[in-house]
Amino acid sequence: MGRLFGTDGVRGVANVGLTAEMALGLSVAAAHVLAEAGTFAGHRATAVVGRDPRASGEFLEAAVVAGLASAGVDVLRVGVLPTPAVAYLTGALGADLGVMLSASHNAMPDNGIKFFARGGHKLADDLEDRIESVYEEHRTGAPWDRPTGAGVGRVREYTEGFDQYAAHLIGVLPNRLDGLKIVLDEAHGAAARVSPEAFSRAGAEVITIGAEPDGLNINDGCGSTHLGQLTAAVIEHGADLGIAHDGDADRCLAVDHTGAEVDGDQILAVLALAMRERGALRSETVVATVMSNLGFKLAMEREGIHVVQTGVGDRYVLEEMKEHGFALGGEQSGHVIILDHATTGDGTLTGLMLAARVAQSGRSLRELAGVMERLPQVLINVPDVDRSRVGSSGDVAAAVAEAERELGASGRVLLRPSGTEPLVRVMVEAEDIEQARAVAGRLADAVKSALG
Repeated sequence: MGRLFGTDGVRGVANVGLTAEMALGLSVAAAHVLAEAGTFAGHRATAVVGRDPRASGEFLEAAVVAGLASAGVDVLRVGVLPTPAVAYLTGALGADLGVMLSASHNAMPDNGIKFFARGGHKLADDLEDRIESVYEEHRTGAPWDRPTGAGVGRVREYTEGFDQYAAHLIGVLPNRLDGLKIVLDEAHGAAARVSPEAFSRAGAEVITIGAEPDGLNINDGCGSTHLGQLTAAVIEHGADLGIAHDGDADRCLAVDHTGAEVDGDQILAVLALAMRERGALRSETVVATVMSNLGFKLAMEREGIHVVQTGVGDRYVLEEMKEHGFALGGEQSGHVIILDHATTGDGTLTGLMLAARVAQSGRSLRELAGVMERLPQVLINVPDVDRSRVGSSGDVAAAVAEAERELGASGRVLLRPSGTEPLVRVMVEAEDIEQARAVAGRLADAVKSALG
């Protein structure tokens, strides 16, 4: 069996790759592994369980709750809330474990399970590996040690979580949003109620789209992966800006008053300058990935802000931030982590902070985002090659060196082997799109010739 846990929990097609039996078994295994690790020592364990609105989340949530309670863990069911809300409540309530059922931006048939440790932090890799091992051991027949009588877990609805999370978001804002008209695209997802509530409490005039989840329409032609509806709504209503979330609302993308997209790199740039201005950008450093646009790095260097780059994935951004105490990091895709106020990417918090900067500065989002110019970026996937040799091939190295000489300081080349497929991704940035396409094409040909 391949590893169940990916970079963002366990995911699969609900009722096929991710079944009720698996959800129950993983939850029991998590309870046993954390108990063995000493997490529950000296007290009765509690878990916070939340989900996005997918129809499959209803039976998967029931399975997770059953598994935890059968292992002696008390469960607080917070219902439909964003992933960052479950992480926040896990910490705020002093729970020993958090569980979120969501497949984020994936299509509706998928679902996923993500575990949070005490404090709302992602489980360490070794604990995930242990959970998977224990799950597999018992899936094939080893009996569980089960509590009885008063030892079984109790389950209760925790409806207060909605207001607690909304109050937390409002409480960390540096200023109110009075005078702003904002369109929110909730992707028919987990933030459909709480995000408009938070923006309204903060003083904004709010117009919502994609805020009527029915269990089947999550991410369907809306949200952060489909910005067309948001762009149209911003222009139609004459709004100051628009904010788009994904299904579990750990991402945020935006559009300005003209309908132009503002991506995660631009949001990071705007927030970095705002945080530095109020003394909150520790070490005057922001963390991004190697896929961030070169225009972001050049803009930050021009503004005197240091950029630390990591591998692709918000987990690597978060690891770097925690290790060195940095306050801000994120990805081009809209995962933005503001570590003083969240333990994971929080799309609602990011959107609120972005709007707060617009309100405080008196400048439009278009003007603020103009601090950086996105360089044209071309990405070519080269299939059916030996991806393991991309870093050792002399021919590939020579082709990259030639491309870098041609592009100079105003361009960039990145070759990344896929983690799951026999292909290499060739990415080229340049001031001119035609140059980027030409260089990327030549590099793709060289990779195919050398590694095919």
